[in-house]
Amino acid sequence: MVNMNRRQFLRTATVGAAALHAFPFRAFASTTKKTASDRIKLGPRRVEVSRLAMGTGTNGAGFSSNQTRQLGLQGLADLLRAAYDQGITFWDSADQYGSHPNLRQALKSGIPREKVTIMTKTESMTAKDMRADLDRFRKELGTDYIDILLLHYLHDDDWPENRKGAMEVISEAQERGIVRTKGVSCHTLGALKLAAASPWVEVDLARFNPAGVIMDADVATVRGVLRQMKAQGKGVIGMKIFGAGQLAHKPDECLQFALAQDFMDCFTIGQESRAQMADLVRRIPAASVRG
Repeated sequence: MVNMNRRQFLRTATVGAAALHAFPFRAFASTTKKTASDRIKLGPRRVEVSRLAMGTGTNGAGFSSNQTRQLGLQGLADLLRAAYDQGITFWDSADQYGSHPNLRQALKSGIPREKVTIMTKTESMTAKDMRADLDRFRKELGTDYIDILLLHYLHDDDWPENRKGAMEVISEAQERGIVRTKGVSCHTLGALKLAAASPWVEVDLARFNPAGVIMDADVATVRGVLRQMKAQGKGVIGMKIFGAGQLAHKPDECLQFALAQDFMDCFTIGQESRAQMADLVRRIPAASVRG
């Protein structure tokens, strides 16, 4: 995939902002109120998650993120604990975010392991590297098992072949109870379409927002692929709900759009403070029925 240059980026951002200038709230209103703590059974394995996931990877790369850099080990652990106390029991981490130790620290606060759902991600491609990741991840997280394990940042059109070794190891781990459910996070349309077609994929983490900002394709195209996934029984987790911050000034519109999608089971949003977390908890029920 060709990288977006600055001119294309600015044009996309401008179009995205324009698309939300007069958001049709009534078109996405529902009669059923939804909350951040709703219990969702995800994908064919029926792994229980909260509707909102605590994202720990804002600007996450190189084994760090805004959350790990700004909040530190205990600060992020305290935020995860505060979310748990609000019924948000879905924790979204990744090796690339460096947030595994923070999740382990949060568990030490007295949270029963079986009461939270931990998702993490790997960029391993070979069987050898994947086995090493499984051992290291569990040590870093302080857990014997991983609820949701994703192949991270898929952008090539032949990833099922390139990642075959890692996929086989994850399947073996699933049979042994080390991984409960498995899937992918995609960053191109080609990779997303392959995920929809792959029987190996049980859960997909997909970029989706009303303005099409930083998505794999335009909204209609991505919606079509994700509906195909859902029709096959796969679980769909939304990400980039606020367009990586570009749409943060339109939180109600973005939340209502995500909550109205019949194919989206839940979504993850990177939260960096208790105030942000509390704001989302307050906004989600209102956005789900806003007229």
